[in-house]
Amino acid sequence: MVEITYHKEGDYLIPDLYLEENYKNDYQIGKYGHLRLQYLKEHKKAEYSIMLLDGTLRKHVIDIDIQAKKRLEILMKQMLEKNPIDESLKDTDPLKWTGLMNNYKHSAEEIIYSELIYC
Repeated sequence: MVEITYHKEGDYLIPDLYLEENYKNDYQIGKYGHLRLQYLKEHKKAEYSIMLLDGTLRKHVIDIDIQAKKRLEILMKQMLEKNPIDESLKDTDPLKWTGLMNNYKHSAEEIIYSELIYC
């Protein structure tokens, strides 16, 4: 169990909480990392608190974000291999091409949400 230290400010004891240092400090958390963080805050409060206290929350969120982005690339590639979209459609009917690509992306994101974000 992690021991928490406190410091006194006025009449209150404030816990000494710090973010984990040196874990991809230059990494900017994206959409999937923020969704995972929000899910933890709202639905898995105990898990969120433990990760916050032991300094693993940032690492967890960044890892989920990276995995989700890689998974999206893989799923999109697989979907396009199974059901290719004619690239000439970009020139002839760009709205149809955009709609088809958006359908693939939304389908891939639903898989990502169930496998990585909301579990």
